[in-house]
Amino acid sequence: MKLHLPLAATLFAAILLSIAVPLDAADQEAPIRAGIIGLDTSHVIAFTKVLTDPKAPAELKRVKIVAAYPGGSRDLPASWDRVPQYTQQVRAMGVEIVGSIGELTRKVDAVLLESVDGRPHLAQARPVIAAGKPLFIDKPLAASLADGMQIFRLAKEKNVPCFSASSLRFSSGFQAARSGRSPFGKVRSCVAWSPMHLEPHHPDLFWYGIHGVETLFTVMGPGCKMVRRIGPDKVLGLWKDGRLGMFVAANGYGAVVQGTKKSGDAGTYEGYEPLVKEIVKFFETGKPPVSAEETLEILAFMEAADQSKLHGGAPVEIETVMKAAERKISQESR
Repeated sequence: MKLHLPLAATLFAAILLSIAVPLDAADQEAPIRAGIIGLDTSHVIAFTKVLTDPKAPAELKRVKIVAAYPGGSRDLPASWDRVPQYTQQVRAMGVEIVGSIGELTRKVDAVLLESVDGRPHLAQARPVIAAGKPLFIDKPLAASLADGMQIFRLAKEKNVPCFSASSLRFSSGFQAARSGRSPFGKVRSCVAWSPMHLEPHHPDLFWYGIHGVETLFTVMGPGCKMVRRIGPDKVLGLWKDGRLGMFVAANGYGAVVQGTKKSGDAGTYEGYEPLVKEIVKFFETGKPPVSAEETLEILAFMEAADQSKLHGGAPVEIETVMKAAERKISQESR
């Protein structure tokens, strides 16, 4: 059978198209659609800019912020006063503003819970977890250890990937000190610092001191046994293996390490991009870069520090704080 030339050309083009389309689709895989809860922190502007920067590494282009729910806490000026401005800025970057968390979850594949106020985090996380969306929760995970425990329990029950972290955690120097790749060798002790601005609705370290506390735990790892407030701006922790770690309220961010080989500065803040890269990997793999257990120990450290302050610097066991939070959850569920 002979084919007319125009018909043959059409069939040939169709064959080429049927081959080319799947290859193109593979090369241009659609990015993960991410949504934001809480437009009351500068983090939402910084994160969205990192993810939309045309010069960003290819790995950061695999997630796209497509929708956001403004949220905001009326009784907290540091939250409510920021919402209009940040909502306008996020909208200008091409992000759709939605009226509820439920609407948000129907439009996205993953969620960043960014509300600057830790108190509503449990309530805001519930519908996200119920919808089965991988969830990153910015610092603080919650405004209490009990709420933090409930968030992770809900996520575990529903098999939903979830993690929380300060951007300080992923600075290269702190990561190297933790892993033993730094010149210090194994860490024997650490002093970490950050500002400690206070906010009346949160225990003192939960609001801003968490940056320095998370730096301390990044370097030392989990395993803190006891906490003691040794001054208004100093908290000492004793680890189970006898090592000592201290948080100090101070300007700037950093840590000094005493190691088995040498001592010195472990590093400093390196911006938001290292954290955003970890969030992207987390959304892709579903594997949290920080364990729930370590994050809850950070919250327990901060609650223990607050209790020690209330009792004149008396030592407080981490286990005692954990058990108290368990009792609180049990009582509230009755």
